[in-house]
Amino acid sequence: MLYLVGLGLGDAKDITVKGLEVVRQCHKVYLEAYTSILTVGKEALEEFYGKELILADRETVEQEAGSILKEADVCDVAFLVVGDPFGATTHSDLVLRAVKLGIPYKVIHNASIMNAVGCCGLQLYNFGETVSIVFWTDTWKPESFFDKIKKNRQNGMHTLCLLDIKVKEQSLENLMKGKKIYEPPRYMTVNQAAEQLLAVIRNRRLQGEEPEITENTMCVGLARVGAPDQQIASGTLCQMSTVELGGPLHSLIITGTMHPLELEMLQLFSVDGSSFEHDAPQRTT
Repeated sequence: MLYLVGLGLGDAKDITVKGLEVVRQCHKVYLEAYTSILTVGKEALEEFYGKELILADRETVEQEAGSILKEADVCDVAFLVVGDPFGATTHSDLVLRAVKLGIPYKVIHNASIMNAVGCCGLQLYNFGETVSIVFWTDTWKPESFFDKIKKNRQNGMHTLCLLDIKVKEQSLENLMKGKKIYEPPRYMTVNQAAEQLLAVIRNRRLQGEEPEITENTMCVGLARVGAPDQQIASGTLCQMSTVELGGPLHSLIITGTMHPLELEMLQLFSVDGSSFEHDAPQRTT
């Protein structure tokens, strides 16, 4: 049996009772280590679970998934995922491959950033399409995420922006030379995401467009959701470029039309109360 087990968002104790029972009964336990991170390391998980964990990076999952599935064909194997198992498409691919090989699987769900963002007071059913904001480089500065945010906002919907994670990445030079040398991990901050959004806004204005999102659009920055030191800050997009939220992981929400209750909740986390006067379209129903 292949088990896909969600670990939640905080630390070792966020696993469900059902998930913990599965981990302790499995012959092998893999910890997926590239789509997200917990606030504690592998050693803390091993101590709490009472089980040795095998780190599964992107390379392992994409190139050696066959080996993991072969093991699951003869014994119980758990594949641990931070958040919920279906928070990333890679895990759907693993399930499809298991089904094709006739290997049974079970999924044990848990909280993910997709529902935990409700902690800021914005109502989950008022969110539109979730977008990913990737790190720009000197030669690659995609803006497609901005158009999705624009569409959501035109429909009055909030946008959850998942921010880029670079783990076990190679420089172009090392990649071309075939050297297995990896860059230090990088986790995009709310500040960096806001700066990229502000740059897109400037670009659009230079092209004669008045963007749907501006420097004064109300946003919410979140850090380490589900952890004891969780941080939430609400304010303008411009303020999000300078707010201090500490270590990873960060997420950013671009608001749409807000209900008065949503607005009242966001004021609890306001960087500066006056920012709510600039750009906070409201709905009354």
